[in-house]
Amino acid sequence: MSLSDHLGTLAAATHIVITAAFATRALMQRHPPSTTLAWLLLIVGVPYFGAVLYLFIGERQLGRRRGRHASRLLPLLVDWVRSLPAEILSTPNSEARWFTIRRTAQGAAGLPSTIGNHLSLRSDSGRILADIAADIDAARHTILIEFYIWHPGGQADDVAAALIRAAQRGVVCRVLLDAAGSRDFFRSDWPARLREGGVSVVEALPVGLLRAAFVRFDLRLHRKIIVVDGLVAWTGSLNLVDPLHFKQDAGVGEWVDAMARIEGPVVEMLAGVVLWDWCIETGEALGQVAPGLADALAAPVAGGAEVQVLPSGPGFEGESAHRLLLATLYAARAEIVLTTPYFVPDEPLFLALEAAALRGVSVTVIVPARVDSILVRHASRWSFEPLLEAGVRILQFNDGLLHTKSVTVDRSLALFGTTNLDIRSFRLNFEVTLVIYDQAFTAEIRALQDRYAQTAIPLDAAAWARRSTGARLAESGAHLVSPLL
Repeated sequence: MSLSDHLGTLAAATHIVITAAFATRALMQRHPPSTTLAWLLLIVGVPYFGAVLYLFIGERQLGRRRGRHASRLLPLLVDWVRSLPAEILSTPNSEARWFTIRRTAQGAAGLPSTIGNHLSLRSDSGRILADIAADIDAARHTILIEFYIWHPGGQADDVAAALIRAAQRGVVCRVLLDAAGSRDFFRSDWPARLREGGVSVVEALPVGLLRAAFVRFDLRLHRKIIVVDGLVAWTGSLNLVDPLHFKQDAGVGEWVDAMARIEGPVVEMLAGVVLWDWCIETGEALGQVAPGLADALAAPVAGGAEVQVLPSGPGFEGESAHRLLLATLYAARAEIVLTTPYFVPDEPLFLALEAAALRGVSVTVIVPARVDSILVRHASRWSFEPLLEAGVRILQFNDGLLHTKSVTVDRSLALFGTTNLDIRSFRLNFEVTLVIYDQAFTAEIRALQDRYAQTAIPLDAAAWARRSTGARLAESGAHLVSPLL
């Protein structure tokens, strides 16, 4: 046998061993069946590349260091929740509307629902950034910030300047930014300027080839939270970016977002989420970073809203945001309205929407006509035809990239935060969702959804069914790999 024959035999044997090993590994994980099948097809059908890709993104590896930090913090989180005063907590009886939703959210993340909160919905990005800077200028003790994207330029720089002013007058300022999402920020001179000014800036989930072998590199910190003095908080879909300076060459128009400014006891919950992420990323003890919050818990506001915080992502119980959304959709009696930039429903979400429409619930999905990912665009459109046939209204927003993530149900419950309606948000990203049990604030979100609908074009089921064969092939191909997105 020649050398080439020996090498060929060795290569074939190596391929068989690698394929068998990674296929077995994929089968042993608790992936959804569609995800497992997609990985098996990739591992077997694309030698070596499929195995390497699975090594990097096939499993939700958090890394040993982060796992140790989380284990050390968990008992402290439990003790903190137990110490919360009873007067800020909701105590509905089992017959109350949305009782099961409250239990689902608390069971997933351990955070109870709080009463007496004041929320203000903001949808003008320029005004939002100006108001955030004003709140930072008014800070006296502590500013906690975590975001997926901080992009330099425009009014985002005004927020940075306000942080430096706050640090120089003695306010403790901590900023946690996702390494991938804020890549342009970390390449700019702003991190150095902030640190020189006394602001602590930490890069969350750094990426790199060596790190990717031990920690899945596409797990991203997608939360967007600001907490000032433990008394005022902001969260929602807007990153720390000025839409006039962000992704102007993407061909999708300006990004359209909304944020909630919050006062009341639920601010403490949002502060807890940021501190949790900070301590896991840095390894610092909670006692080292907690001082500086307001001396007392924010008092309930008379007649304020009941709000619950649901943090989600790897390390939390199951796919908590996914489970909460499904429970909410199945509990709907009359109306569901959803807005999301990235709509790639998996089978359970698809069936929940279809079932709601078929049982007579009015279901409306508002998505942007153009998104900044071709693959997501086609994967999203694969689900349009059967949903339209079931009676779901699908509206395509044409006035920019609609980035607001909102769900309203029966005009009395709202989900609002950072979670997209796609597999990545449900399984891979660290997200935060406000569960709002309040008709007044839900009405504000519902009115915003109506404004989006006014500049959107409804899809006609008959016309959509006549789209080209090429479009159908692109959608089917994108849908085939959607479990891996």
